[in-house]
Amino acid sequence: MRTDHCPGTLPAREHLPAAWAGTPVLDVVVPVHNEEKDLRPSVRRLHEHLTRTFPYAFRITIADNASTDGTPDVAADLARRLEEVRSVRLERKGRGRALRTVWSASDAPVLAYMDVDLSTDLNALLPLVAPLISGHSDLAVGSRLSRGARVVRGARREVISRGYNLILRGSLQARFSDAQCGFKAIRRDVAQVLLPLVEDSGWFFDTELLVLAERAGLRIHEVPVDWVDDPDSSVHIVRTAMEDLKGVWRIGRALATGALPLDRLARPFGDDPRDRELADVPRGLARQLVGFCAVGVLSTAFYLLLYSAFRAVTGAQLANGLALLVSAVANTAANRRLTFRVRGRGGMVRHQAQGLVVLAIGLALTSGSLAALDAASSDPAHSTELAVLVVANLAATVLRFLLFRAWVFPDTASRTTSGSDPDPRPETPFTPPLAPARPPLPSRTTPQADDDPTPFTPPLAPARPPLPSRTTPQADDDPRTTR
Repeated sequence: MRTDHCPGTLPAREHLPAAWAGTPVLDVVVPVHNEEKDLRPSVRRLHEHLTRTFPYAFRITIADNASTDGTPDVAADLARRLEEVRSVRLERKGRGRALRTVWSASDAPVLAYMDVDLSTDLNALLPLVAPLISGHSDLAVGSRLSRGARVVRGARREVISRGYNLILRGSLQARFSDAQCGFKAIRRDVAQVLLPLVEDSGWFFDTELLVLAERAGLRIHEVPVDWVDDPDSSVHIVRTAMEDLKGVWRIGRALATGALPLDRLARPFGDDPRDRELADVPRGLARQLVGFCAVGVLSTAFYLLLYSAFRAVTGAQLANGLALLVSAVANTAANRRLTFRVRGRGGMVRHQAQGLVVLAIGLALTSGSLAALDAASSDPAHSTELAVLVVANLAATVLRFLLFRAWVFPDTASRTTSGSDPDPRPETPFTPPLAPARPPLPSRTTPQADDDPTPFTPPLAPARPPLPSRTTPQADDDPRTTR
């Protein structure tokens, strides 16, 4: 575990208050490009659904991605007629670019987006955002592949979707089931920290956002959805798939090298008894043992292959030393990243140097074993040498884990807050102050280029009238209050 890690970069999740005066609790973004035909009925249907079922104030933001047809006029007309609807114009295409622009500027505590075709049944919207409002989760995604989902689409799209998710699971160890469903939500405090780490501005934006959030340990809630494929979708499947594969390679390389500062996304437990320091109880021991054993098995196999290769051209002692040196460097790097979860390049040289000291101890054990074998037999068989080295390596492995845990990668989070700890952790998790209010930004009627450093902030929606009291029963045929 990284010793300079500061828990509590993100505040503890809290349930949003029932009365959020003057500010919408939910901002639903609908990114569009040349959708003049579907935009009006889709937005009206979404607006009617939220008005009828959503118990908080909301906003619908139409994010126009450089449309060249009548989409901007339709969006502007909807914004004039419906008070909860706003429109934003971007001069460059890209779904990720549109979401980044609107989400970065929004003042709503919960941010969501959905495709304009409304392929996902809107009854899943409230279950999608409910865990974010309650403070239970950081992100929420609709899934067409989880148990309980009902999907109607062609065989080609089904195969591509499942194949893509298998690639994510195999290459990036993703545990979420559906990366590309256009139905997602995120808490604003998480988006403010996570969005600067996301590079993609196109269709891979969703996948990159989810992978980084999952690797940072954030909580992702999945909602099985009913989904009907849009046969008139303008998505170019082959081109999109190629861009996604490039993105998978880029993210995989960044994660392997520790180039992403994911520690800044740590969540405290909040007011939870499990967050209190417990004396003499090491944290993460079981997980570290499993990770260390897995790395150890692979390292031992790698070491034996190297030894056999070197032994064919040199003596046993030199072959053992060279094999140990190469495998130890790989073993330290793997344990640093996978077992003890140290990210970034900080301290890498020091860790490798300490790993070489541990190597010297392993070298002494294995070399001593070979020396004892030579003393017992003048010409031992190669299989006997390998058996002796396996036993010696098992003993060295136990000692290596203890040294790694206590010396090379000490877990300061599991120490008691005594006088020897220079930075004791407080009993109450740290909660950073709220960000200052943003200054007024240009009116939504002014087009804004994508490279403008000042993000667009739509005006606040007026407060919604109070909802009927729960204690007053209402018949199904009673007319509901309209805005």
